[in-house]
Order: sequence, then structure tokens, then C-alpha cells
Amino acid sequence: MQIYEVRPRHDKPDFDLISDALTFGRLWYAGPNAVANAIGYAEYRSRSHDALIRVYDDAGNVIQTQEHKGEFKEP
Repeated sequence: MQIYEVRPRHDKPDFDLISDALTFGRLWYAGPNAVANAIGYAEYRSRSHDALIRVYDDAGNVIQTQEHKGEFKEP
């Protein structure tokens, strides 16, 4: 299972998508749909794997958890 974290940036009003599954470890999202865009990208990247996506607030508390089931399974 791949784990993704959407965390607010401390230096800007933007968000980071963080995961070991990402090539560079994190991606930066900005704008009014930043969280939704980060979740959508995590779902896209994990389309063949199960994934757990956690969204955090400024205090470091989990405010949303979403599980994504991979589309491709071995018979």
C-alpha cells in the first residue's frame, strides 16, 4: 500500500503532496483547488496499487483520510 500525505506549507499558503512513491518525494500545489488536485494526482499515481491518502491541518492533525483501491489485481 502506498501512503500519501497532503500537508500545508509553513512558508506559503500552499500544500505539499508527500510520499515515498513519488520520484522526488514531494510535489507542490497552490490555488483554491490545491488539496483536491493533490488527492487526484495521488489517486492517479496509485491506480494500480492500493493507497491511503491523508490530509493534515496546520497543527499536524489528520483532518481527512481516503483509501483508494487499485484497479489492477492479479488473478
